[in-house]
This record gives sequence, structure tokens and C-alpha cells, in this order.
Amino acid sequence: MASAAPSPQAALSAAPSPQAALSAAEALALRMASLLLRDAGTAPAPTGVADVVTWFGAMQSQDLGSGLWSLGVRLPGRTQADIEAALERREALRTWPMRGTVHLVPARDARWMLEVTGQRAFDGAAARRAYLGLSDEHANAAVDALATALAGGGRKTRAECVAVFESSGVPSSGSLGYHLLWYASQQGVTCIAPNVGKEQTFVLLDEWVPDAHRPGRDQGLALLALRYFRSHGPTTRQDFAGWTGLTAADAKRGIAGAGEQLVTVAVEGREMIMAAAALDAVSAAGGAAVAGLGDDEMWVLPGFDEYLLGFKDRSMMLDADHKQAIIPGGNGVFRPTVVRAGRVVGTWRRAVGRTKVTVDVQPLVRLARTDRARVESALQPYGFFVGRPVEVRWPVG
Repeated sequence: MASAAPSPQAALSAAPSPQAALSAAEALALRMASLLLRDAGTAPAPTGVADVVTWFGAMQSQDLGSGLWSLGVRLPGRTQADIEAALERREALRTWPMRGTVHLVPARDARWMLEVTGQRAFDGAAARRAYLGLSDEHANAAVDALATALAGGGRKTRAECVAVFESSGVPSSGSLGYHLLWYASQQGVTCIAPNVGKEQTFVLLDEWVPDAHRPGRDQGLALLALRYFRSHGPTTRQDFAGWTGLTAADAKRGIAGAGEQLVTVAVEGREMIMAAAALDAVSAAGGAAVAGLGDDEMWVLPGFDEYLLGFKDRSMMLDADHKQAIIPGGNGVFRPTVVRAGRVVGTWRRAVGRTKVTVDVQPLVRLARTDRARVESALQPYGFFVGRPVEVRWPVG
């Protein structure tokens, strides 16, 4: 524990308004546990896909392969086929709930999340339709045609959906087709169903999830805040607003609505928020949960994992000098990361062949022989996940 600050246990017993004080190392240890990447006794061990996705509330999944491994790395012993089967059982689904990007969300929560966090992206898309030369009248006609084609349990591939748009008289090639698919899902008409083979498929949301949860807006905002901070905390209100795409006012409203389920902590003087239950667990364990991360704790994470995507300020996990290596050109495409003791130390790239997975690792810092052995060990679960042995290649020289 940091000698310059009282322990969380001591801070909890202080009066009148206790605020735990944590070092950056302690906060990072707690954050990795919140992200379900290590067991520190501050978060429940998930037993399936539904547990993981509900814990987070939403998980970045614009790249399907990355989204599947984000689940797999948190469910040791599960294969990609196991995860795909769980999605087919509707333990979670993919749609565009916030920031205009695809996420995995709890199936019953998809509709209210679209209404609470998706509206800003929906409102902002009018300019995009104007740029594409797509009128609201034509867009709505295309969505109506797709809803009719899917009614009664229908399920269509992306190409088949675009063909429906075309048959309704709405040009849908290239970006037009993608925008219409987004537009239909953003309105809660459709959602993304699991792939059939390698083909993305779409279904009617109300048919896929007939028992949708429908909290009021304030309740939804509070639930979003609780889920975000329990799965990403300790972190800031600004990170929460960035993650959800909410206005600052709505972010504050959600945090206030979560009430005593969230607490404020001071991380080297900076105010952050986390789940009260996690801080209680720290206190009960006498601080063991924040004892710090060891160099033997190594992870290989997908490029779009919540570990980085879940935060606007990534300085706790990523050196500024390494940002270009993770997000080349700042174009929003995140490379898979090698993480040691909670911080990014390299990237990895895989090529899945018929008989093996070849993984090229690119260190960003000097990795000793023991570190490299730990990276190779950390990659073995990925091989199990995809059902092929892993061959690891390092830079020459």
C-alpha cells in the first residue's frame, strides 16, 4: 500500500465522509479485477457468457473475432464454439447501442439501451444520410421492407438484407447498405444474430428477444453507471460519458441514480469512482486485493477489448509513446495487445491456418526470456479457444 495515503480500510472507517485513497498501482490492480482479468475477490467469478456481458453492461464487438475472444479470455476453458453456442441461445446479442459501434449487450437490455444511449448517434446520422443521398423516406421504406421479410422468425444474411433493400427500390450498394442495416438496428427493428458459417445474419429484435426489460430512462441511466463502474472502476465520470456517448449531464444523472452502490476514491489525488461492493471487499481482505500486479501476470487481449476501449484516458495502462503502435494513425482500429502487470508491453497478430495458429509478437519494451516464456504460456489458452496449437514467432535480432 502507498505509504503517503491511508489504506482503503482506514479510509472507510474515517468520518464524516470517508474517501479511500489509492496509489496508481493499487487502482490498476483493482481495475484489472473489475475487468474480470484477474481474481482479487472484488468481483464474482462469471460462469457463462450472460454473466460476463451483464457484468459489463456492454462489450465492444465491432470485430466479431475480437468480441468472441474478449469473452473467451474471461471464461477459461471455453472454446469459441462454446461462446457461439451461448450467443445462439441468446445469452447476449450484438447491436449498435452506443457511439454508433457494435457491442455485445444482455439480450433483454438491448431495446432500452438503444433508447437511452443510442439516440444521440441516431440523431446525428441525418447528416450521414444526406451525404449518401438517402432520404428519410427511402430509409424508412427500406427498413419496413426488411421488417416484413424477417417477420415470423426469419433470419437473413447481410447480403440477403441488402437484396431486400434493393427490391424495395432503395439503392443499397456499399456504404448505403451498411447504413441501412445500422439504421434498422438503431431503431430497434433488427439486431445482429450469430453468424451462419462466416455470414453475418439479422433478425427482428422483438422476435429474437420477446421478453425485453423496459426500465424507465432514469433507472436505465443508473443501471448503466453501476455496470460501467463495477466493470471498469476505479475510473472517472469523463470515462463513463465517453464510453456511453452520453452528455455530461446524463452521465452525472446516472451516477447519482446509482446512489450508494458507487463510491468515490482518490487515486493519487485524482477523483475516481468504483463499485462500493468492491471497496468493501478490499476492506474485508485487509488490502490484499490491491497488493499490486506482478510481472508474472500476463494477458494476450484482442484489439477491441474493454481493457482499452472502455476508457478515454488510457494512461494507467498504456505509455503515450506506445499509442501509435496500438492505434496506428489514430483511426480507431486497435491492435491486439500483450499486457504485463496491467500495462501494454507488446502487440500480437495471428494467422489461423487449418492445422495451427501462427502468432507474431512485437514487443514494445524489452522482454526478458522469462517474460517471453510467460507470453507464450498466455497464448496457449487462445490456441485451445480456437482449437489449434499455437506457434509463436518473435522478431529476429
